[in-house]
Amino acid sequence: MKRLAIAGILVATVATAVLSASAGAASDWNYVAKPPYVQGPRLSAGASSLPDQLAPPTCDFGGGNVFRCYTPGLLRRAYDFPSTATLNGAGQTILIFDAYGDAEIQQDLALFDGIFGIPAPPSFAVLCPMGCPKTQTAGPHAVDSWDLETALDVEYAHAMAPGANVVLAVAPSSSGNAINNAERKVLPQYPGAIVSQSFGIPEALIHNNKTQLDQAHANYVLAQSLGDTVLASAGDFGATNGIDDVANAGYPASDPLVTAVGGTQGHPYPDGLLTAGFTYGAEEAWNEPDFGVATGGAVSMLFAPPSFQSGLGFSGRAIPDISYNAALNGGVLVIDTTPDGTFIFLVGGTSAGSPQWASTLALANQARGQIAEPGLGFAAPALYGLGGTSSPVPWDSAQAPATTWRPGSELRT
Repeated sequence: MKRLAIAGILVATVATAVLSASAGAASDWNYVAKPPYVQGPRLSAGASSLPDQLAPPTCDFGGGNVFRCYTPGLLRRAYDFPSTATLNGAGQTILIFDAYGDAEIQQDLALFDGIFGIPAPPSFAVLCPMGCPKTQTAGPHAVDSWDLETALDVEYAHAMAPGANVVLAVAPSSSGNAINNAERKVLPQYPGAIVSQSFGIPEALIHNNKTQLDQAHANYVLAQSLGDTVLASAGDFGATNGIDDVANAGYPASDPLVTAVGGTQGHPYPDGLLTAGFTYGAEEAWNEPDFGVATGGAVSMLFAPPSFQSGLGFSGRAIPDISYNAALNGGVLVIDTTPDGTFIFLVGGTSAGSPQWASTLALANQARGQIAEPGLGFAAPALYGLGGTSSPVPWDSAQAPATTWRPGSELRT
């Protein structure tokens, strides 16, 4: 966050225009959450430290697989977070939406906190507004990846703003309708919250379902009216989002009322984020072809350019807006219980950025409250405003202060 001069951010609004969707048969879509990961060693229930082979920022996963890895403490140093004695997110609420959930998240968070020396959150609520899932179905949208996603979201939203309240709202499936309904029911309970969504779907797969798209967008209109900040990960499969060879933005990141979080990696890769002296180094756009992953980002086929992107010359809403470390070789350590036991995982992806930006903005709102300013609310216009100033807060992913937006060079922390 280099440097966290965030109390001066102003609340702003945006005019939103939705381009007409193509006619055709509509069908329910399924959101996807599949962060890239490496499974590490098993942990005992009473573990109080990492296994010896994991010595961050270097982790040996065996078989010659040695990766750059980060704990919450190392990321705090890399991004120059303020002392928790000064800002810890107190009085703020981070609201996380996921599908299926994680039946062991309470115990995993407690183990995570114990190993990394983090105090328990002041409150941690798990909500199932349409009933908690009783079974975990198989298939491309099921549960193993959502289980790990949930652990990542909760653990790192909490770790980077340990004084904030954390709410996990669980949809009974990854269906777009299920998640839309969960958001519609839960959002009004938490005005002023920071909302994290580490899931998405390529726009090419949803453009025939305008009804469902309108339902999702209506939730973000509601969130804006409540003073919420809504974030979403931009995706992990490059500009095409894994769909043919055509640039394809991911939704909900492409919604103009959502602030889209892209990914970076250390520069030079993979060690550059954190120097040998444990200070910030440099970053570049995330692209790890060896693992088949890269930051998402493209121009929307569904949404016109919002007002905060006027004058940039794009035909539609362009994403991402901001970014955060997303490299797998440079990932974060996550604790998750599987049917085979409790393990530590190395996890990358823009999925890691959304909850950590939620933490960052929780600190911003706390700082604003200390000077009797309201919470940030809809974040993108204010963040773009910082990008056009001499403020030291935003930098671009090519190591230079960001004064204009361009794909692949979005504001990073």
